[in-house]
Amino acid sequence: MKKLLVCIAALSIVACKKEAPKDYATISGKIENKNSDSLFVYQGRDFKRTIKVNEDGTFSDTLKVKSGVYGLYDGKEQTNIFLANDMDIKMTLDTKAFDETIAFSGKGAEKTNFLGEKLKFEEGLIDIEALKSLDETGLNSKMESLKNEMIAFYDKNVSIDSTLIAQSKEQVSPMLDGLKGYVLGGIKLKQELPAGTVSPTFENYENYKGGTVSLSDLKGKYVYVDVWATWCGPCIGEIPALQTLEKDYEGKNIAFVSISTDDGRGYRAASKEESFKLSKEAWRKMIAEKEMSGIQLFADKSFSSDFVTGYKINSIPRFILIDPNGNIVNADAPRPSYPKINEYLSSFGI
Repeated sequence: MKKLLVCIAALSIVACKKEAPKDYATISGKIENKNSDSLFVYQGRDFKRTIKVNEDGTFSDTLKVKSGVYGLYDGKEQTNIFLANDMDIKMTLDTKAFDETIAFSGKGAEKTNFLGEKLKFEEGLIDIEALKSLDETGLNSKMESLKNEMIAFYDKNVSIDSTLIAQSKEQVSPMLDGLKGYVLGGIKLKQELPAGTVSPTFENYENYKGGTVSLSDLKGKYVYVDVWATWCGPCIGEIPALQTLEKDYEGKNIAFVSISTDDGRGYRAASKEESFKLSKEAWRKMIAEKEMSGIQLFADKSFSSDFVTGYKINSIPRFILIDPNGNIVNADAPRPSYPKINEYLSSFGI
């Protein structure tokens, strides 16, 4: 009985000392090869916060938040995190392989980890190139199938957070509507810029390695073009896959060309000219830091360049495949991250 009473007393003391939930979230961690001196946390227009990153890459801060999904920027890289008061999130990453190394642990981290699993599931489920091959009836049927599979996935994970799951389910239809519009836009583009027609061209674009390059300089080779910018998160996300692709086809009859459309956006300099200068410096810096290979070019007039307007590019990244004679193979080619990209390129005898 004495032992029992001692145990009960001990438990009572523990219960009395139990801390009340904190009215803030804590986020801390370490970044290898940091991109900048700060992290930026935001949620639309309602919440914006900058977190200082120390010289050694460590950081720690507290945030009073409303429960929900927030964006987190490290330089040009971005991810989503789930934050709520009383959470204690720890984050580690190496910016040289941002998506592959970012990891979360600590109190409440399971919700952010679910966001990562959700993204992987959706990426594995959706084959955009296969969708582009369907007629409208087939596309509508596939969209309904995707909707059912996604909702089933969320229902299986309802224990993570019922509110988060409910929000995810609400986003399914708008997301699939957007995806359908994107696919139909790609189909329309291929009708307007059909395979076999002469490609729009670029002339004397500044080359990162010096001098200039024109499309005509590459005649005799297939040309796989990446139209991108340093401020474009999805563009940056394709870089590792593009680097792998370039290695896979090294020495083969194909040239890999990346054309930057950087135009000064995101830089609040004293003049437009100074902003443009800063964006070009950022282009050069990113190529060096990410050890980007291939032919790195800078478009002469950003989105107003003849090549960009000729291919009706209003969003990036855009990938284009041109044949050795300078004709269009695909005005909206598969991205480097497409699982069957090697099979696709090899089908042309490359």
